[in-house]
Amino acid sequence: MALTHSPTFDDIAVAPASEHAVSWPAVFAGAAGAAALSLILLILGTGLGLASVSPWVQQGIGAATFGVSTILWISFTQLVASGMGGYLAGRLRTRWAGTQADEVYFRDTAHGFLAWAVATLATATLLTSVIGAIVGTGVNAGATVAAGGAGAAVAQVADKADGEKDGEADLDYFVGTLFRTDAAAASTAGAPGVLMVNPSPAAIAADASGIFLTALKNGALPPEDASYLGQQVALRTGVSAQDAQKRVTDTFGRMQIKAREAETAAREAADKARKASAYGALWLFVSLLIGAFFASLAATFGGRQRDRA
Repeated sequence: MALTHSPTFDDIAVAPASEHAVSWPAVFAGAAGAAALSLILLILGTGLGLASVSPWVQQGIGAATFGVSTILWISFTQLVASGMGGYLAGRLRTRWAGTQADEVYFRDTAHGFLAWAVATLATATLLTSVIGAIVGTGVNAGATVAAGGAGAAVAQVADKADGEKDGEADLDYFVGTLFRTDAAAASTAGAPGVLMVNPSPAAIAADASGIFLTALKNGALPPEDASYLGQQVALRTGVSAQDAQKRVTDTFGRMQIKAREAETAAREAADKARKASAYGALWLFVSLLIGAFFASLAATFGGRQRDRA
């Protein structure tokens, strides 16, 4: 009679496990929970006034808006949401029969980290990455000052916000030079062979604005433009040619001062934007590291409870 050996619990426990080392359903479940809880907490923080910016949907960060309360709330959000996601990933994963305790601990830690990583990448992909937004704020501000700071200052001084492109403005300026009239000749009524031209004040003002805008962009008022404007001022105000020329020169000088002040203010604003961007990126980096740590830690706790259940 052959002796038979019935399998015991110990024999089953040490049998090779057929499950994979990574339980992806548990990872995705934890990531979904972390992303949803993060969104809820961010909405709550915005409603309570504790956070005026989101690490996912960046609406223009500033040194005033990104304050202590925002840093604390975003860090708290990362801690709670990532911890919940990691715990779910560890608690819902399959049991690894016959696996050593050290290996189980490592796998649980990896499950928590993967849940945090999937939640972070998915949320950033769907709702716009914070890194691109923060870096873009500083880069765009710097590029605006470098490429168009002077143009913005000129537009502010001249109060001309019609969205006209530089190429079109240059074309208008050069075309306008073709039809300029000599003020003395135009004022000679009835002279044979002289065409009487009397532009409207609005046309003269538009012409002067174009001349000043072009001169501010180039950094100097050409002598022929200054002489032409002086003639127009003398003709329409009755002052002497010398006083009219001085009035044109003084006006252009004041506009240059205002343009430099506006450009300086734009550069200072760009510098503040870059500093705020770096400050915000640093603290968001710290908060994300906090989330990764607590997700991994919570996963080991959830995995331990899963094995003891």
